[in-house]
Amino acid sequence: MFERFTEKAINVVSESQRLAKELKSTEVCPEHLLLALVGEAKGVSLKLFRMYNVTFESVQEEVLHYVTPALRVSENIPFSHNVKDVLKRTLDLASKSGNQNILFEHLFLSVITDKNSNIQSILDKFNFGINNAREILTKLVQKKIKRLEHPEEIDEDEKTAFESIYEGEALADVFDRAVSKLSTKGYEILGTEQIMASILESASSNLLDTINKYGINSESFEQKLASISSRQSEYEDKKIIFTPNAFLMMNLALQTAKELGSSVITPEHIVLSILKAKKGLAYEIIKSIGINEEKLSEEIVKPIEKQMPETLLIMKLAKEEARRLGRNVVGTEMFLLGIIGEGASVASEVLSDLEITMKDARAVVENLVGYGNEYFDKEIVFTRRAKRVLEKAWVSAKKKNKQKIEAVDLLLAIIDEPNSLAMKALDSLGVDSVEIKHGIQGLGC
Repeated sequence: MFERFTEKAINVVSESQRLAKELKSTEVCPEHLLLALVGEAKGVSLKLFRMYNVTFESVQEEVLHYVTPALRVSENIPFSHNVKDVLKRTLDLASKSGNQNILFEHLFLSVITDKNSNIQSILDKFNFGINNAREILTKLVQKKIKRLEHPEEIDEDEKTAFESIYEGEALADVFDRAVSKLSTKGYEILGTEQIMASILESASSNLLDTINKYGINSESFEQKLASISSRQSEYEDKKIIFTPNAFLMMNLALQTAKELGSSVITPEHIVLSILKAKKGLAYEIIKSIGINEEKLSEEIVKPIEKQMPETLLIMKLAKEEARRLGRNVVGTEMFLLGIIGEGASVASEVLSDLEITMKDARAVVENLVGYGNEYFDKEIVFTRRAKRVLEKAWVSAKKKNKQKIEAVDLLLAIIDEPNSLAMKALDSLGVDSVEIKHGIQGLGC
């Protein structure tokens, strides 16, 4: 079910589970979903809540009137039948709007219109205008559909990319062991804890040596897991699926692999994503051991950096260019500067042959995006188009059976986005996509 949910929508579901546990509930109810929506709201959704003076604290107070704490709560709290109905309606809303993605707004609409829970009564306390909110959110969803269904965005490629996580030797054994753990426990949902436990049972490797140094090994992990892990089957069919946190973690592992220049996902990428996501049982166990997460991440990345993948260096340079301009956002224009700065790849050589210099390219990019004043200690994020370019480069590398994403894959992906800032910069520098393709072919790529 959650494969179609955007990250923001998944975060609401995960947060509702956490809140149910915190409030000592025996199951996740629609009221928990409402509370999670208020807590995770941003942009227009946040303005809607503020319009009616709806705050997290005030909604939590109301929810407590309807949710009675239990004396004993299981570690893994199931969804109530009402929540399952809400999630099904969310899927229907997305399908009726012709959207393949389940957005935060779809979930918002489904929750505030639920009549089988206490949602209506809670919202009435704030005189919340449900009809007004429905109208605004519906229009917003329609606008987002137009943006999501970009004519050059290929949904099938994105689906294929995620499914290819399971392919290849790097993760085959990991998932085989993880799935077998489900059978022995009687579980049906693959969680972060099974995946991490499986990685820790792998044959000796640099990754295991690094993790073991921090006191994380198969025995200590399983001991911690035994004291907190117990769940009941919630699904009728027997198809193995991911929990929301495991799904989020695997998506993050996929993004991490791309940013580190790899066309395949490895156990290293999974562990890095667990440490970055800071969610799920696997992370809770690692955190309880009391390690320095940042140092562990750095040690895992060091061997990868020594291999010097072209794309990893380009990503680093792109982030440095963003910081130089006072930005914490990397777009395709920063990718272009990164390729030029890398200086040793075929892609860099092509641009050099076309007489594109770093000095000229920087001047054009500065004119396009200007200087910002974002704090340098904020996490660097990628624009939607930059992520799409990286995805196309990843797919291209996989189709050519490459183990790494090369700079030329990234440059070809950039020229496949004619409306990107990178292409606007190249146009200003007097270069077009035909010249770049001709230059790449001339170098035998």
